[in-house]
Amino acid sequence: MKIIKVLSACCMFASPVFANDERIAPPQNFIEAKAAAVQSIYFDTTNDLYCDCPITWRGVKGSGLIDVEACGYEIRKDEIRARRVEWEHVLPISIVGRQYQCWKNGGRNNCRNVSVEFNNAEADLHNFLPVVGEVNGDRANFMYGMLNETPYQYGSCQSVVNFKSRKMMPKEDVRGMVARITLYMYDQYNMRLSKHDKQLFDTWNKMYPVTKWEKERNQRTACVMGWGNSYVSKVDLGECNK
Repeated sequence: MKIIKVLSACCMFASPVFANDERIAPPQNFIEAKAAAVQSIYFDTTNDLYCDCPITWRGVKGSGLIDVEACGYEIRKDEIRARRVEWEHVLPISIVGRQYQCWKNGGRNNCRNVSVEFNNAEADLHNFLPVVGEVNGDRANFMYGMLNETPYQYGSCQSVVNFKSRKMMPKEDVRGMVARITLYMYDQYNMRLSKHDKQLFDTWNKMYPVTKWEKERNQRTACVMGWGNSYVSKVDLGECNK
C-alpha cells in the first residue's frame, strides 16, 4: 500500500504524548501491526479478551482460530467470524479517525492511503487485543458502558452488546484493562473524553487493579512501539531485545 505523507494541517491532532525511542521502529500500518502483535506480544496468549475462548495461532501474520466449543460460546449469527481471531481496537479506530480531515474526505481507506499520522494511530499496539471475530463485529464502534442485561447472547461468554443503546459491557475481569487502554488513547492522540465516559473509565481503573499480565503486555508492547502506557506501569526499554 502506498502511503503519501500529508501536511500536519490535514488533521486536528497534535503530536503523540510519548515520543518514540529512536532505536525502535514501530509498525507503520495495520497489516504490520497484526503481524507484530503475534510475533512479539501475544505469541503465548491462549484466550481471547471478551469471552475467554481458546486461541490457536496460525503463522505469523496475525491470524488465529477460536475454539468456540471449548469455551461454551454460542454463535449468534456469523459462524465464520465466530471461529476466527480478530484484532479489536479497544478504542474504535473510527472514533480516532473522525479527528482527521482525511476521514471526512473518504473514511478509513482514504486515511490509510494519504495519512501517515492515521496509519500510525491505527497501528498503535497498545490499543490491540485478540477477540472472537463475531463479538468484534457486533461491538462495531460502540463505546464501553455498564448495562442492565446479564450475559446471554453468546452462551458462556460474559460480555454483552446492546445494539439499541450502542454500548458494550465487557466481562468484569477485563474492565480495568480496557479502561486503562482507552484513557491512554485519549491522552496519546490528544482527544477529549466526555464527562460520563471519563468517570466510567476512571472508576474501572480504580476498581480493577493492574494485573501481572497487563504489566507484561505493556513491557512487550513498549519494546515494539518504543513507549509504554503510563496508566499500566513503567517500562524499561533497556530490557528490549535481550
